[in-house]
Amino acid sequence: MGRYIARRLLLTIPVLLGSTFLIFAMVYALPGDPIAALVGDRRISPSVVAELKDRYNLNDPLHVQYAKYLGGLVQGDLGTDFSGRSVAGTVKERFPVTLKLAIVAIVFEAVIGLIAGILSGIRKGSFFDNLVLVSTIFVVSIPVFVLGFLAQLSLGLKLGLFPISGISEGWYSYLLPGFVLATLSIAYVARLTRTSLVENLRNDYVRTAKAKGLPPRTVIGKHTMRNSLIPVVTFLGADFGALLSGAIVTEGIFNLPGLGRTVYQAVLSGEGAVTVGIVTLFIFIYIFFNLVVDVLYAALDPRIRYE
Repeated sequence: MGRYIARRLLLTIPVLLGSTFLIFAMVYALPGDPIAALVGDRRISPSVVAELKDRYNLNDPLHVQYAKYLGGLVQGDLGTDFSGRSVAGTVKERFPVTLKLAIVAIVFEAVIGLIAGILSGIRKGSFFDNLVLVSTIFVVSIPVFVLGFLAQLSLGLKLGLFPISGISEGWYSYLLPGFVLATLSIAYVARLTRTSLVENLRNDYVRTAKAKGLPPRTVIGKHTMRNSLIPVVTFLGADFGALLSGAIVTEGIFNLPGLGRTVYQAVLSGEGAVTVGIVTLFIFIYIFFNLVVDVLYAALDPRIRYE
């Protein structure tokens, strides 16, 4: 197991280099002058513009800028924005908001998705099964921003059940945006759990367990569910990283001061260091959770071995 983890960690190096370079290149290729976006309508002297471009390496070619960025990244420096504030400081301030949103979303996703998928798989062909299949297709077809505005309007403004903006009410402020963020994944988890459970219920070991007279709760809970959860855990682990990096729309709708909204604002203002720094953090998180999922395989299925 140790050799496998070390090998996977080594393989993350080219992944990080390739992904960060692509992000850096895309930010570099964005049209417009970031200095002009910074000063707005104010007039500044050419000497100040030249000094700012020299300070932030804007006159250097792409490969030189990227090499300087990697040099700082190795030392734990994510760079500074055009106002002189460190990107690490911005991440430290905004990351807890995005993390709380992702935690609420993954809880909704796991609890609702698993319960719906298990009940649907056990009762295949029933009214509840058909209801889950139809409702998940319906949810998948609705864009997140449409669902977010509808949830704000109905559950927030009209019924007054949830706050519709900001984080002033603590964890309660994250319930509605967390549910909106998790809605698409809830549908995927439910359908994936149902499909995996239905397939495993047809296997020979399930028929053998039933022939031995084991109660249905033992057959499903102890034997069938353990194998059925492997693809679901894979999806949940990978999706948690995706939830952290894919909260841009949700944070914008509910006015949450998280990293997703920060990245969006950084792209608009040409803040390359902020964009690349936060995306690099997202890549680290995504790779970490994929590694955790791979390690959990052995716990869920002892037949899996890492050589």
